[in-house]
Amino acid sequence: MQAAAHDWLTRNHEEIIHGLAELVAIESISTDGEHNPEIDRTAKLTCDQMRAAGLHNVDILRVGQSLPYAYGEWLEAPGKPTVFLYAHHDVQPVNFVEQWLSDPWKLTRRDGRLYARGSADDKGAISAQLAAIAAYRKTGNALPVNIKMLVEGEEEIGSKNLLKFFETHRDRLKSDVIVVCDTENIEVGVPSITYSLRGLVAVKVEVTTARIPCHSGMGGGALPDAAIALNAILGRLYWDNGPLPIPGYYDQVRPLTDKERTAFSKLPFDDTKFRETLGVVPGARAATETGYNTYGQTWRRPAITVIAQEASSIKGASNQVLPKASAIVSCRIVPDQKPEHVLEKLTAFLTANPPWGCEVSVTPAGPSVDWWMTDPNGPAFEAALAAMRNGFDRDPVGIGSGGTIGFVGPLTQLFGGAPALLLGIEDPASNAHAPNESLHEGDFKKLMSSLVGLFDNLGKLTPGSVK
Repeated sequence: MQAAAHDWLTRNHEEIIHGLAELVAIESISTDGEHNPEIDRTAKLTCDQMRAAGLHNVDILRVGQSLPYAYGEWLEAPGKPTVFLYAHHDVQPVNFVEQWLSDPWKLTRRDGRLYARGSADDKGAISAQLAAIAAYRKTGNALPVNIKMLVEGEEEIGSKNLLKFFETHRDRLKSDVIVVCDTENIEVGVPSITYSLRGLVAVKVEVTTARIPCHSGMGGGALPDAAIALNAILGRLYWDNGPLPIPGYYDQVRPLTDKERTAFSKLPFDDTKFRETLGVVPGARAATETGYNTYGQTWRRPAITVIAQEASSIKGASNQVLPKASAIVSCRIVPDQKPEHVLEKLTAFLTANPPWGCEVSVTPAGPSVDWWMTDPNGPAFEAALAAMRNGFDRDPVGIGSGGTIGFVGPLTQLFGGAPALLLGIEDPASNAHAPNESLHEGDFKKLMSSLVGLFDNLGKLTPGSVK
């Protein structure tokens, strides 16, 4: 049955590509609140593709005022494990339009890659999962496992309704194994399974020096400048190549073990290619802490980034001493940091001794997300590693991720400790959220092949033996 499914993938590759092209053609941007009709269209198209792949009970679901979730299932494998597949159909906006080399809403083949907004993050995962399902349903008509597939419409805005959705539909969704294809392969051709994710704490820093602006000719030099005060405060975060200079910030950080350091050091990494891919300017050196490589730093060390700053617009600039300035500071947290501890230490650090005695407030900018880490061992992981080894024709590697997928930890708990398998679909050149987002077509094929193998391997287990 598995051989016929693999053959189906090969024979129907162009049809699969066509399905992905249809998905990326819809501008399902969730971040601006202006594309809800397009998100509705993508949910409907996803449902149509689910039906075409052979899923049953396909429907658009919502919870409260949420954006739409597409859901489908196939539950005709009694005694076999139930696999929960997750992906999302919303995307980031198209920024820096002048840097795109092709239409971001038209899937374009170039140099072995598939370019379009959402091709890698995360509509490619929708197509890959549905292709693996169809490969079985269109050949032997049956899958070796039960399937429940959910495609979210709010991932790019923090999945703000997802946990409520899971709790509302718990009985309908409950499964034995979770499979997510929204992470990265460490390098093209290197199958990677992610076993740790950083968490997220974001704050809004607001500085006030006056109630109204003042003409800079009248008050400049006499009045405290809110923008300069804000930047003096943010400048305290500069860490050079050491730890972040926040007292108590590392009290709860779990140290890397010698085994982890050794494993990270053996993973492939090309610093020159890394810098070129990200467009790092020649004179800028890495900010990595002394004693850590890029993987150790981005997977297991805390990070702070100023992701937005506002005092006045350049376009509407006027000769004024500005009375207010604000910024969003985003903190990636790691095992075993507690979000409330991070918030406490960061707030104390940013509000202490304000420049010119200005008013400084630090407030949460949205809900925090905890870190997640699991032991990548056990029957489900062995099934995944074997499937990836066959699909990619090389040994897979276990990796961490500097990113955050907030639902993974809570969902594993909701499903009674179900193992979560995070299989890579992106790679360092994918440019998710950036211009010229792309999916490596060869790895796309290998992921679909791996999913076919994973279903077969899991089908050899019982629901009670996957952990």
